[in-house]
Parts: sequence; structure tokens; C-alpha cells
Amino acid sequence: MNYYEILGVSKDATQEEIKKVYRKLAIEYHPDKNPQGEEKFKQIAEAYDVIGDETKRRDYDNRLNNPFAGQNPFGGGGGSMDDMINQMFNNMNNRRPRTPEKLVEIQLTVVESFLGTSKSINFSKKIACEPCSGGGGEKTGCLTCGGQGFVHQRVGTGMFTQILKTSCTSCEGRGFTFRNKCYSCNGFGNKDTVDSLTINFPRNVDDGQMLRVPGKGDFVNGVIGDVILKVKLVNKDGFEKYNNDLVYNAFFNLEDLKNNDFQVSHPDGKISVKFPKEFNTQVPLRVRQKGFKLNNGFVGDLLIKMNVKYTRDETTTV
Repeated sequence: MNYYEILGVSKDATQEEIKKVYRKLAIEYHPDKNPQGEEKFKQIAEAYDVIGDETKRRDYDNRLNNPFAGQNPFGGGGGSMDDMINQMFNNMNNRRPRTPEKLVEIQLTVVESFLGTSKSINFSKKIACEPCSGGGGEKTGCLTCGGQGFVHQRVGTGMFTQILKTSCTSCEGRGFTFRNKCYSCNGFGNKDTVDSLTINFPRNVDDGQMLRVPGKGDFVNGVIGDVILKVKLVNKDGFEKYNNDLVYNAFFNLEDLKNNDFQVSHPDGKISVKFPKEFNTQVPLRVRQKGFKLNNGFVGDLLIKMNVKYTRDETTTV
């Protein structure tokens, strides 16, 4: 992947020319304006993150001019073991940080899980700042850490010394400092907004289940992350979920118990259930194949918890 070709600029382009081209392309391919341009937008952001920074661009140009740089020294390409280790750590630290997923909890009732449902949700997220096209402002490589975002620090005494890599305090681990921060986002490159999604939840979605929605999360470090929807099942209208069984809490008074049967407002329609000869609140009634339906054809049962609820007449003495 050639970053110059992605941005459509020559290798001799100035930093100002690269910045102008990036802003134009970022606006053209931003997913909010061009739903088909998400992948191109990611490539543009990645390219600008490297050649838009003078220090990273210099390292990148060196790699382009020397295709054998960083090869294993045991392959005859020269270089010491220290060079190889340093190159490995540099690559790890220059790697673009992954944008964290946006976790959004959404509540579904047990009946909605049973039938499957469509839900519209509103949630807050971060989008690219328009004035700076998500760049945060004019940047320059950190002089303290050389653009790596970390510094080496010797700790310990005598034989018990160790070299540690610690985050650069001058640039807060970013590898760059700002010449001028964007007036709109103060250098963050993003701003808060409220977005909405309409999600079709399948039947039998369970409590704690995660659903991923690609490219609808926060804009961070030039990349748009994903939204992770975490399902929270809530009991409502007497219904609960236990594995693949649908559980219904039925309440009866003493008059109800004189009848032969009772009605349950099942999600698939009302069903009539006969009272057992022996009424035992500790043992639920089981109605076969009236529970959750799985894709493999298995169907759970309906479990009816029988509860007696009545008001005792306190004036009556025994």
C-alpha cells in the first residue's frame, strides 16, 4: 500500500500540499456524506497519519527507498541483533491504535426476544471535526521522543538495573505536538453528536448477547469504530426466559381455583390450560413445545409458575 498513491500526491509534495489534499478527500469520502466511501476514508486517514507527519514520513520514505530495511539479519541482509529488536519495538509503537468499540446496552422484553423485534435507538458518539477534517490541527513530531510516543528510562541500581519504555510526557504518548490546535475541537479531532440506529433483532436473542454494527461507532485517531449492542432482557407482563423455556408467572385467587382451566396470554396467542388435580405452587405446569424456537428445529416448553394471591379477611376468627 503506497500512501502517496492513496492521497494522489507526489513524493516531493510539501506538507501543506498533503494537508490540503487530505482535507478535500476526507470530506469527499466521509461515511456521513458518502456511505460507500468508508473503506476509502480509512485508507486516506491511515495514509495522512503517516506522511502528514514529518517524522513518520521520513521513516516511511526510508523504507520505500530501501525495501530490504528491517529484514532478519540472519538472512544475510546485515544489521545487528539490537537493530532487529529496536526495529521490532518501533513497528509495535508506530502501529495505529485500534479504535475502541462503542458499547450500547439495549433492553428487550422476554416477549420481544420470543417473537423477534425491530428497535430504534438513539445514542451519543463522536464524529470527525469538520473544520480540521478529524486531524485536530497542525502537528509536528515530538522532539523529546522522536515521534515514537515513548522514551527509554533506566531504573534500579547496580546489577539490578532495567531499561523500561515509558510514555513520553511531552506529547502524552501521541508522538506529536500541535503547532496550532483546531479551534473547534481543541485538538481532539472529533466532536459529540447523537446518532440513531434501527436494528432488527432475531428471535431467541438472549440476555448478555452481543451484536456488532460495523462503522457506526466513534471517530478516534482517524478511524471509525464499531457499535457493540449488548442485550439486556427484562421480565415484563409475567414472562421470563430460562434457557429455551418460556416462563409465565400466573396468579390466582381462591375463586379462580374453582374453575377447570385458565387462560395464558401466550406471545403466539391465548392458550387454555387445565388446572391440575393437585395444586402445588412448588411444581410449575409444563406445556410442551410452547417455548423458544431454535434454528435447529428444537422448541422449548412453556413453564407456568402457579401462585395464589388473595386478601385474607382479618375479621374472621377460627
